[in-house]
Amino acid sequence: MSSTRKYHTIDGTFRMLRGSIQSPTIAYETSGTLNPARDNAVLIFTGLSPSAHVCATEEDPSPGWWEAMVGPDKPIDTNRYFVVCANSLGSCFGSTGPASVDPETGELYRLRFPVLTLEDIATAARHVLAALGIKQLAAAVGASMGGMSALAFAVLFPGISRGLVLISSAARSLPFSIALRSLQREIIRRDPAWQNGAYADAGPIGGMRLARKLGMITYRSATEWEQRFGRERVTEERESGDPFCIDFEIESYLEAHANKFIGTFDANCYLYLSRASDLFDVSDHGGSPDAAYRRVRAERGLVVGVESDFLFPIRQQEELVEGLSQSIPQIDFKALASIQGHDSFLVDMDRFRPVIGDFFQE
Repeated sequence: MSSTRKYHTIDGTFRMLRGSIQSPTIAYETSGTLNPARDNAVLIFTGLSPSAHVCATEEDPSPGWWEAMVGPDKPIDTNRYFVVCANSLGSCFGSTGPASVDPETGELYRLRFPVLTLEDIATAARHVLAALGIKQLAAAVGASMGGMSALAFAVLFPGISRGLVLISSAARSLPFSIALRSLQREIIRRDPAWQNGAYADAGPIGGMRLARKLGMITYRSATEWEQRFGRERVTEERESGDPFCIDFEIESYLEAHANKFIGTFDANCYLYLSRASDLFDVSDHGGSPDAAYRRVRAERGLVVGVESDFLFPIRQQEELVEGLSQSIPQIDFKALASIQGHDSFLVDMDRFRPVIGDFFQE
């Protein structure tokens, strides 16, 4: 088995839905071996914040963001499949985005980067596949924002992927989800250190911390918070002089995650990717959801949802299954009883591994 981490530069003008950029670079990693027919590849689209490091590789043995799901003898078995994971266009982990240098000006794109869409992310990933000589995929897989990107890929490039796996995703974001992400973006932009996107060094740390805390609240469920933390108090002594310092374990948990996040993700990239999730609507391709679904040409499909997920609730997964059943002859739906909310696909492996494993064993 071999593994690589590479960068593919798309030569010339890359036309986006709402603009264009010159010669963008897409960072990606692969794991496994491409078979002689070059048709055993699995393309994984990421959520908003992960890099292309989906699993440990020979070049980077550190655990990937989906380490429990991808690798040798795991549900997406790299002894059998050639896994390709691309860092999203617009991100800050090697792919071109707002934090990259504009080759035409020699300065950072910042807010001059064109409006980003999930269709742009899907198209950039298609360029990576072409560079690898892959014309046929065993499956395209995505969770959360990555699921919407995978759906965009299936609609834009029908017939390329024999399988389609959508996890905790949707054909469009609900107003509730848009409202939450809009507030996160406003929190970042209201931080004086954001400087209308022209910040230096770490940038709007305060805004990013608060946006991450709000994000963590939406990624999990109230049931999990109650079972995991209850009303447990922190054991450390209160900071003198601060009447509003942390009292509860849940506050400490959010603080730790916020502090871990800052400095690891560019604020402008976060804004662009967050808005791209809100802008996506499958009905833009054909005028209605049904017209878009009919463009998909896959042989098999799997849609997975979580009962406690209020960002992408079960009813949106059911809508996906109903729509995709028009064009995918064999499609399965799994509603899982995980209590970890939207993040369940990252943490509840006891439920998710068998479901994903069964699909890839068939």
